[in-house]
Amino acid sequence: MTGEKPSGPFAGLGPVCRKEFVHVARDPTTIFFALAIPIVQLILFGFAIDTNVRQIPTIVLDSSRTQESRRLIEAFANSDVFEIRYIASSEADLYENFKAGTAKVGIRIPPDYSRLVQEGEQATVQVLADGSDSNITNQAVSTANGVVLQESMRKLLGPQGKPPVEVRPAVLFNPGLRSPNFFVPGMIAILLQMMVIMLTAFSVVRERERGTLDQLWLTPISPLGLMVGKIVPYGLLAFVELTVILTLMRVVFQVPVNGSVVLLYLLSVPFVLTVLGLGLMISTRARSQSEAFQMAMGTLLPSVFLSGYIFLIENMPFAFQLVSRLIPATYFIAILRGIILRGAGMQELWIQAAILTGMGCAAIIVAARAFVKTRA
Repeated sequence: MTGEKPSGPFAGLGPVCRKEFVHVARDPTTIFFALAIPIVQLILFGFAIDTNVRQIPTIVLDSSRTQESRRLIEAFANSDVFEIRYIASSEADLYENFKAGTAKVGIRIPPDYSRLVQEGEQATVQVLADGSDSNITNQAVSTANGVVLQESMRKLLGPQGKPPVEVRPAVLFNPGLRSPNFFVPGMIAILLQMMVIMLTAFSVVRERERGTLDQLWLTPISPLGLMVGKIVPYGLLAFVELTVILTLMRVVFQVPVNGSVVLLYLLSVPFVLTVLGLGLMISTRARSQSEAFQMAMGTLLPSVFLSGYIFLIENMPFAFQLVSRLIPATYFIAILRGIILRGAGMQELWIQAAILTGMGCAAIIVAARAFVKTRA
């Protein structure tokens, strides 16, 4: 049968699919990479990434040593942001703790603090923050301002007084401000992209290195049937991984899914098609598995830093905002967070879904043409 022309556009699709499924089943490395490594990464990053800053190591230099200054120190300690670990004996002791890294925040109370407070004059309390960590600095400064403002209001109004205006903040969709609720849904897109692109690219490159890809071209298999047959098993494997990650997200990290799971799976299809196409395009360019790995990792960093997964897109320079609009993960992360956290439906997500569908179709078409050119 060698050299026969394919009888249809999808000729040979079934045999290629079976061959690829058998290869995946017999390769424990592929199964481990596809399922175990993303699960380990999800657990590590899900527990390690926490934007809620608590119990910052704090040192206090209390030059007043009065009841008023002790009350202020207690107010800082009760905020759950500052952990008073050290009491400095001098200015030099205060700065030595900063240099050693044992303290991240310092509170300096002047000697005349109690007298100024009792006389109704303004007393200055200095809060020093280690600027090497911007998250700690921002949290420390904002919390310190809140503590001092509360103490000032208590002095002005008395223990029974009430301020004229009261603010009662309410946080929607993530009232506990839990970091897993924000990071884990976005991590699904990153893990899926990494797994699908690498497996798809490695599969074709491995065939080329072994010389079996040239043998397949000599069989009565159409180019489209060969391409689809190569990517279908990895597309199905992506949805297996999606199911596992969603289960871990719900059971381990206690992140509720407020929207339709069926819609989530439906809108995952164009994203998986897009990354399958990217993996196939990488496979047509790469000549070795190490080269394919480097090219696949090159798509990962922009997806992490420019997709809105960590940083707000609107705060980026305009040029980088344009780049973010070309990254598929940008739209899939918006879909995941919309469905999982906000309970959004198709009416709210149709724009992201349409763009992602267009990207998926374009990626498959471009990948198919690039793949067919490798035959020449």
